[in-house]
Amino acid sequence: MRKEGFVPATKEEWDSLYGGQPDFVYVIGDAYVDHPSFGPAIISRVLESRGYTVAIISQPDWKKKESIQVYGEPRLAFLVSSGNMDSMVNHYTVSRKRRSRDAYTPGGFMGKRPDRAVIVYSNLIRQTYKKIPIILGGIEASLRRLAHYDYWSDSFRRSVLLDSGADLISYGMGERSIAEIADALDGGIDVRDLTYIEGTVYRTSNSEIIYDAIYLPDYESMCRDKRFYAESFAIQWRNTDPFNGKRLAEQYGKQLYVVQNPPAKPLSQAEMDDIYALPYMRACHPNSLRWGEVPAISEVKYSLVSCRGCFGSCSFCALTFHQGRIIQSRSHESLLKEAEQMVKEPDFKGYIHDVGGPTANFRHPACKKQEVHGACRERQCLYPKPCKNLIADHRDYQALLRKLRELPGVKKVFVRSGLRFDYLLADPESSFLKELCTYHVSGQLKVAPEHVSDTVLAKMGKPSRSVYEKFCRQYGEMNERLGKKQYLVPYLMSSHPGSGLKEAIELAEYCRDLGYMPEQVQDFYPTPSTVSTCMYYTGLDPRTMENVYVPKDPHEKAMQRALIQYRDPKNYELVREALEKGRRTDLIGFGPKCLIRPKKGESTQRRPEQIRKRKKIIRNVHKRPG
Repeated sequence: MRKEGFVPATKEEWDSLYGGQPDFVYVIGDAYVDHPSFGPAIISRVLESRGYTVAIISQPDWKKKESIQVYGEPRLAFLVSSGNMDSMVNHYTVSRKRRSRDAYTPGGFMGKRPDRAVIVYSNLIRQTYKKIPIILGGIEASLRRLAHYDYWSDSFRRSVLLDSGADLISYGMGERSIAEIADALDGGIDVRDLTYIEGTVYRTSNSEIIYDAIYLPDYESMCRDKRFYAESFAIQWRNTDPFNGKRLAEQYGKQLYVVQNPPAKPLSQAEMDDIYALPYMRACHPNSLRWGEVPAISEVKYSLVSCRGCFGSCSFCALTFHQGRIIQSRSHESLLKEAEQMVKEPDFKGYIHDVGGPTANFRHPACKKQEVHGACRERQCLYPKPCKNLIADHRDYQALLRKLRELPGVKKVFVRSGLRFDYLLADPESSFLKELCTYHVSGQLKVAPEHVSDTVLAKMGKPSRSVYEKFCRQYGEMNERLGKKQYLVPYLMSSHPGSGLKEAIELAEYCRDLGYMPEQVQDFYPTPSTVSTCMYYTGLDPRTMENVYVPKDPHEKAMQRALIQYRDPKNYELVREALEKGRRTDLIGFGPKCLIRPKKGESTQRRPEQIRKRKKIIRNVHKRPG
């Protein structure tokens, strides 16, 4: 394994380092950034560490087949990934409008990758190389590994494995499965015989080789009746655990099957440490810099990934399907070593921007059972209330943060990835909140209550409103005792399944009582492989098969979003219409509880106040200077 230098990303680099035929050619939709926050960098380095050669083709011109012929045919396989983001999410807003900037492209330029990148790249490869194995990986392939609803075309699509013409999908984080795939191909096993590797999806026309599998509803049935898809998704959702998940098979036509093997086992701490200790350059490849810096690296260059996985299981998040619910964490020694590398960087200013992962304050599995038997199929760790077996303990995370902030050259260590405030409240030892507020908040702490209506929160899999209010009180009181003016910045979501105008108005009233209007509001974005997207498409909650109200009309969605930002004059007409349709014209007037004023010369009717007063400390903790 090479000790320094980038993985070859040009023909000139390849020829000067190796020459001949690479073992793998890796086609990616992002600029090549050799940093462990970027999936292609990790997979390339893992393969190199096992003695394989990798040549990267970054953002090829998908209109020219010559663009993927740079190195010729690889010895073992082509690897294909859209990059760190799903190409459709990368390209389009929730209103399906084209974005103007791509954070994973040099200079932020848009248009350097195609829509549905893994399909386009794979088909481009197949035009020239008819028999070479093609292995898909990354978030786009991982979350489209079985039949799924596609929001951008508003249609139900087949597994991406079929539309791409690829041979295998390595789903999830991929280090285990890609190493096993490489060893098998190197040993002379035909890719069609790689039907046994955990964390992979394959296709076959021979049903006799499928064993010990749960058969999902077939594709044609799901196309005819959305209820079948809700039932299929429920089975998938209950089989995302690497210890108790079953093999799943999905039939297409009379004799074609897509088979998902159980997820790969989680990495041990030693394995995590080894992966993050590989010789990353922690920078963009020089070939990219001709067009400018890759914006996405600025967010992670001076941040530390301390964990993977999330047992929070929010309905709108795909982490359950991609990283799983079992927490995998790095050792203190591994993280300190990486931090010491950061300190030596010439442009390091003394600030570690983040220490976390999907959820910053998760550093160990939710309970002892998960380490041996996996996560529960039917029960959630935090919803609707923390499980009695949950081990809520921040001591290891606190110890890590203390060590990091004591490093020479480090001025401040921030925590900016999401914190689960319900998990924080469940910890019987309350010292973490004090340390967080004292050392690790930069004036504002971002939290994600998402909504305040318990009806909507139940569909989101989030804790009740009262839990968030309890956290607000404790955060405010703590900062008051410390003499600090630090505020909460809540992420709020509009138009999630379960949210009608009544619930949207309830959220607007909450913002009014806090004296807070968020600068940005996220409409629910139906991305593949989430419970919420299944609800959006089918109108059913797959966990219970109960009907769910789904706001789909663009005008209603605009009203729900406007209600949260009711103070913005541009939203006046939408807010007024929403209040009239929601039969809440009592909120149009001059009283302290009104959201908007009536039009000039218009009389108003007020009804008695029905909203209890919020405690001053909750209100003040959301107010910011200016």
